Order: sequence, then structure tokens, then C-alpha cells
Amino acid sequence: MMRAAIFTIDTGLYRAKEESAAAAALKRLLEQTGFEVKAAGALPQDKELLATVMKQLSDSASVELILTTGAAGYLEEDCAPDAVKEISDRLLPGIPEALRAYNLRYSKKSMLESLAAGIRNKTLLLNLPESAKTAKEDMEYILPEIVQVVENISI
Repeated sequence: MMRAAIFTIDTGLYRAKEESAAAAALKRLLEQTGFEVKAAGALPQDKELLATVMKQLSDSASVELILTTGAAGYLEEDCAPDAVKEISDRLLPGIPEALRAYNLRYSKKSMLESLAAGIRNKTLLLNLPESAKTAKEDMEYILPEIVQVVENISI
């Protein structure tokens, strides 16, 4: 069984100890696809902390997929893409490019997203938008390719 972790990068949600609608929607989708969601929750907008959590999960082989939602825009505190880029052994720029192109059909604001995707050890790291609707639709759009990557890197 493929294992995943989902983190919403939002300091307010982290302090309130609440789950985001995006994380809940992604969890349902992944479980329907055959993933076991091993960890889910909110983390503060802190690049070093996020990088540390993702490194620990990927280096320990705890999960094969780590999704983040939020903190992927153009503001200084939007740290999720930088954390992915910093710790990845290999970047997969085609995934965020495809998502941006897909989302541009609905909103020109998607050009301001700064999503990233990469592989660390045998774990795929992927940023998704903050909106529950957009994150779920994006994941549905790329899910066959994500499953293919996860299956191939975990061999």
C-alpha cells in the first residue's frame, strides 16, 4: 500500500490546531485511490520546519508521497515551494507547469502560484494550492501520473 502525508502550511490553522478543508479533501481522494494517509495536519509557515519534517518523513521511508497545500504564492512567507526545492534530490518541473496551465483556464491568478515538485530518496514531494476545490481538482487531474511516479520510485 502506498503511504502519504498531507500538510497545510498555515500558521493560523496550526495555532488553532484545525485541519484545512483542502487536506480533508485530499485525504479522502488519496484513500479512495489506495493510499494510506500516515500523517495529516497543519504546520506553520516556516521553511526550515517544513523542510525538516519532509526530510524526516522521506529519509525514514515513512511515506512515498508528501503533499502540501498553501504557502505557495509570491509572498515572502510563502515557503512551501522553497522547502521542496531545497531538499529535493531531483526536481520535477513538469508537474507544477501542468497544474499552472490547467488552472489558468479558470483563473489568471494561478500564474502567481509558485508550486514545486521533487523527489527526495524514494518520496515524491508536491505543493498544491490552498483552495480545497483547486487542490482536489488538481490532484484528480494528475493522479494517474502521481501514482505512476510513486510506484516507480519505490521499487
